[in-house]
Amino acid sequence: MKHIKIMLSKIIKEETKGSHQRLEAKMVRIIKKIKTDAEYATFLKSFYAYFNAVEQETGKFINTEILPDKALRRDSSYILADIQTLGFDLSSLPPAEAPKVENTLQALSSFYVLEGSIMGGPYIVQMLKKNGITNGFSFFEGYGDQSEEMWKKYTDVLNKFASDPAQEKSAIDIANQTFDNFEEVFMAEIVK
Repeated sequence: MKHIKIMLSKIIKEETKGSHQRLEAKMVRIIKKIKTDAEYATFLKSFYAYFNAVEQETGKFINTEILPDKALRRDSSYILADIQTLGFDLSSLPPAEAPKVENTLQALSSFYVLEGSIMGGPYIVQMLKKNGITNGFSFFEGYGDQSEEMWKKYTDVLNKFASDPAQEKSAIDIANQTFDNFEEVFMAEIVK
């Protein structure tokens, strides 16, 4: 009987479903309340704080040798540009703590959450536009018609790095922690 190996990206997607859904539910509640550029800028500051923290942590292991198109990927600099487009700066950033990663696979697994959130960006833009927000979307517009291709290139890299079940568990744990830590950044927004 032939053994079929399930790709790590599919395993992470399945094993982080609960964490992903909790984070998404909190974000949707926040987005539905956004009515002004100032409120949107506050939301973007949460994204910036967390993305920047995760990028600093994962950047120790992810370079262009690991992810050849890294320079083409959306990152916190796009979020900063959107904040500035709205007329705001990085003052009053919420606290944000990235999970500590110890190797390339963990870094790629944490980065999975960032890349995945970009895939949902067009839905965020639609919701914001319904609320009267008209600009500051360079980050959430993602890769446009290249989004599926960019996601596939990323998951192909991720899938190459897991070779045994212990590594898969570590990857899943870091991805879940990345979702959970991201959710913590938004807790202050929920209680407002």
